[in-house]
Amino acid sequence: MNKRSFQHRELAGGRWRELPLVAQMANVGSEVERTIKWRHEEAFSRQAFERALELLDLTIADPKNRDRLRELTRVREALVDYFMFENEYGSSDALWQHYFYAFNYAARIGL
Repeated sequence: MNKRSFQHRELAGGRWRELPLVAQMANVGSEVERTIKWRHEEAFSRQAFERALELLDLTIADPKNRDRLRELTRVREALVDYFMFENEYGSSDALWQHYFYAFNYAARIGL
């Protein structure tokens, strides 16, 4: 993983693993929200989506999240399907906003 060029270099360097899962997912959700919001600006939307995937990949690679790999990898698969392919899973903006809102709320109250 270190050979790759990260947009979030400091987080990729180890800081990301210090965050609890809910905070990690809330940050992924922020980038997904930007992806949705900037859909009319393709370049900005694409960059936000790439950042979301990068953060999600860091979350998947975090050893403390090993018990959540099935959910995390399915989320990644469904996000890619929704934003880059044919949306075979039938996702929507509202579904993703609702999904990530729970993490945002949990992170804010300190869970």
